[in-house]
Amino acid sequence: FAFALWNLRECTLFLARDRLGIKPLYYSRTPRAFCFASNSQALLAASDVDTAIDPVGLHHQLTLHAVIPAPRTIVQGIRKLAPATTMTIDAQGNERHRVYWRLTALRPAEPRSEVEWTEAVHDALRLAVRRRLDIADVPVGVLLSGGLDSSLLVALLAESGVRDLRTFSVGFEDQPEEKGNEFEYSDPVAARYQTRHHKYLIPNDQVLKRLPEAVTCMAEPMVGQDAVAFFLLSEQVSQAVKVVQSGQGADEVFGGYFWYLRMAAESGTDLERFRQHYFDRDHAEFLETVGPAWQGSDYTAQLIAERLAEPGAEEYLDQVLRLDVTTLIVDDPVKRVDNMTMAWGLEARVPFLDHELVELAMQLPPELKIGSGGKHVLKKIARGLLPDAVIDRPKGYFPVPALKFVRGPFLEFMRDTVNSRACRERGLFQPTYLDRLLAEPEAHHTRLLGSKLWHSALLELWLQLNVDPATRVNG
Repeated sequence: FAFALWNLRECTLFLARDRLGIKPLYYSRTPRAFCFASNSQALLAASDVDTAIDPVGLHHQLTLHAVIPAPRTIVQGIRKLAPATTMTIDAQGNERHRVYWRLTALRPAEPRSEVEWTEAVHDALRLAVRRRLDIADVPVGVLLSGGLDSSLLVALLAESGVRDLRTFSVGFEDQPEEKGNEFEYSDPVAARYQTRHHKYLIPNDQVLKRLPEAVTCMAEPMVGQDAVAFFLLSEQVSQAVKVVQSGQGADEVFGGYFWYLRMAAESGTDLERFRQHYFDRDHAEFLETVGPAWQGSDYTAQLIAERLAEPGAEEYLDQVLRLDVTTLIVDDPVKRVDNMTMAWGLEARVPFLDHELVELAMQLPPELKIGSGGKHVLKKIARGLLPDAVIDRPKGYFPVPALKFVRGPFLEFMRDTVNSRACRERGLFQPTYLDRLLAEPEAHHTRLLGSKLWHSALLELWLQLNVDPATRVNG
């Protein structure tokens, strides 16, 4: 949730955001007013918002895979309320913030066996799925990627007695290095539970044609290659249902990503272990990337070190997973799915981010998460409910290979964007850096395997379509 209440008697404005930041809340202060909205485009429509690029936000954007933790955004004049936080503004414009919930990652006083933990998580997950079902008075679907998380939601919904369940999958054109769909995994799940299954195969020319439209629906620049996948899938799904359940959050809550194992095996300080396997670029490369006006301290390293050091986490992986759940996931997959689904009036509900389930999961020993290659406890729950091929497969994503292996029309599109007059005059990126990316577009990837050229082009395109007065679409 995200809401605002006006107290007529006391002339105060009260704003609040849910514990895990599932719903967004942006705000701006101008000489004339305090404004708030569910996206930045509504605030940018005002003529007196400071649209200068925030140098700290920029550092986070280019280091944390486009995550800019609250309260900052990429734009100086727009801020966002942090998750689990309220803000009260009085008639004189004074702000008072209060954090009403904090997540800890500590073992319980009474030890539990693996069987007991598995049963507890299974029960909590059943309840989370049922809660998001009971409050729906319309048919509910599932965005079925073919991975463990969304497939398990299908099984649990069937277990809850849902009949005529609708599932939706999307695929794209293959590249030689990567397949563009996961239908071989989603089809057996749909068949096992006899869902009303819908598959959409979208050609690359449609992806490229619709890409700018998707970018205009991003409240902040998002580089995840599946953003456009969710945008195009949601367009189709919204014609059949108005509410879907989605598997976002499972990887962060239950330790599903490959970098957690690498961090656990790494030596060094807490920050060094994290940075080596997550940061898109180190600070030295950042200084080579952006123009002099935006160069400064290693803001991201400072922030991450502070967040990792917060009390209430027992082991190193507890620190990492809590950071991911409370900070990083908020401004990457959660925001991405919410933006792309709500663009079509489709509500996405995320049972894996039920706060009681998250609180329970944070108590689990890390080995019950990162074991079995990740999400060990979820794999135990899924055994017998899903095909073994879905459970034991390598971690997958909504793949859009053309945004990862950049060539052909996609390369030309990105080249035109970063070579545009607006980009060169903005001076955000150093020309030598852009030239290096363009010379070898497939040679420059982040530690999380994202294309650095795509990341640069996306940021510039977002600024042109959402901020620049001459080319802003929603202005």
